[in-house]
Amino acid sequence: MDVDSSRTDTDMAATSPSHPTVTTISLTMADIGPLNPLPVVAAELDQPYTVGEGVPEELQAAVRYGVVPNVFPYLMQDGYSREAAPKELPAVVLENSKLKATVIPSLGGRIWELFDKTTGKQLLHTHDAPQLANIALRKAWFAGGLEWNIGTRGHSPTSCDPLHTAIVHTADGKHILRVWEFERLREVVFQVDIWLPAESDVLFAAVRIRNPNDHDVPMYWWSNAAIPETDRTRVIAPAHEAFGSDYATDITRVRPTNHNGYDGTWLVNSPHAADFFFDIDLSERRWVVAADDDGDGLAMLSTSRLRGKKLFVWGQGQGGKRWQQWLSPGAGPYAEIQAGLARTQFEHLSMPAGAEWSWVEAYGNGHLDPETSHGSDWDAAVAHAGQRLEELLAHEDLEAMLPAAITDADVPPSTMVLHGSGWGVVERARRRRTGKGWIDESGTPFVDESITAEQEPWLELLKGKEFDGATTFVAGADWEELLEGQESPEARFHVATMRHARQDLEGAKAAYRGVLAAGGVQQRTLALAHRGLGLALLADGIDGEGPG
Repeated sequence: MDVDSSRTDTDMAATSPSHPTVTTISLTMADIGPLNPLPVVAAELDQPYTVGEGVPEELQAAVRYGVVPNVFPYLMQDGYSREAAPKELPAVVLENSKLKATVIPSLGGRIWELFDKTTGKQLLHTHDAPQLANIALRKAWFAGGLEWNIGTRGHSPTSCDPLHTAIVHTADGKHILRVWEFERLREVVFQVDIWLPAESDVLFAAVRIRNPNDHDVPMYWWSNAAIPETDRTRVIAPAHEAFGSDYATDITRVRPTNHNGYDGTWLVNSPHAADFFFDIDLSERRWVVAADDDGDGLAMLSTSRLRGKKLFVWGQGQGGKRWQQWLSPGAGPYAEIQAGLARTQFEHLSMPAGAEWSWVEAYGNGHLDPETSHGSDWDAAVAHAGQRLEELLAHEDLEAMLPAAITDADVPPSTMVLHGSGWGVVERARRRRTGKGWIDESGTPFVDESITAEQEPWLELLKGKEFDGATTFVAGADWEELLEGQESPEARFHVATMRHARQDLEGAKAAYRGVLAAGGVQQRTLALAHRGLGLALLADGIDGEGPG
């Protein structure tokens, strides 16, 4: 792919090898397209799995906890086309003598490239022509790079959204690329600080999630890295067992090195798509590493809070191969290694009211010895990989970075690169109006410049103005109370959608009927109310009732 350094903002020109440099990247892809105007009210996130044998009760309880029926109030991103064309996207490059990382702020803040200069290899699966497909929680998604997933099981609601992005300079000389956003499903603020010290063999990312609510929220986070798949790529983690799923059978405890008659740690051995969530003992360091025929490949290291480590393969079947060809035309096969808060992606953790969770991740080339890493002795391969990764970045050194990362998270941005959504501004205004707590925005400001027509009606409502409708949606008791105090059928319709989204079907039907019985209703609202009532009736098992 073409990173156009000639178009670098001169104000952001690198003053050191690891200074983030604002530039552009040339990719051939379709436009994300317009948002789908239909509110996401149906219960459509049915989990495609059940829990089988060998799964501890505490994990089973975490699987049951925090499940959501849909991603309301988000709107779906399914308006993309198949008309791919070259386009220039804003990018930020972090580079030293050993690594070069390229981040795309406008597409979820994804790390798109991590190039190892010592070997001339891309540690991430990356390519020039991302193909959009219906895979994420909001539909649009593309393969490659390293992505941040928050909210609930699946590719994040922010996968294809621009994030607030800035360059941050700290007092001790770090140059940080920061991305952040207000996540609307869980009503939390997340940020990722990315930096590359001079002469460092690893790229660092410090993540912070803040829960400003006065109640616990179910939390989910997984950092997903796509890695090149070769005939000789093996993935290693410090565990003998894993929680496995092949998307067709129950979640069960499995042994990855002897799974259904094959060693699943070799990427090309799995006949079908499969997940292996390595069951790493709490006494062990958390890591996962890929090794190709030369022993090279991405290592994912983290401080202790990021407990889970996973391998995902598409499998060697016709379907898996077709998906990879479709998602990454001409770029070759890939797999994923991932790191998350819980042991598996089937779980949510309870994040206490007012809590802040932080951790540091590190990515670099594991540089394993291919003979040992590819040998038949799994224990020897694990021990060797653990030793090499300790040499790459000592566990104590990584853990010691966390306090400074927590402090740096509040350092104000020096230069803004890109604005994300205006929903953080709306949320701040809502909380101030109702006397609820909010975050310290020093490090992650939500500015008025990010407000668009999507947020304006809601800000006006918070200011006491008469509500005359909105093409976007909100959720929560405060909003329902505000809207119920309005007399317009537009307000009544939004109350109906909020009830419907949380599966209060009786309340939704009553509110929809109130809209349909009112006079002077906008045609758009009438159509959406008819749709909503129909969906509610179908969900309630009623198919013979008219719209009244």
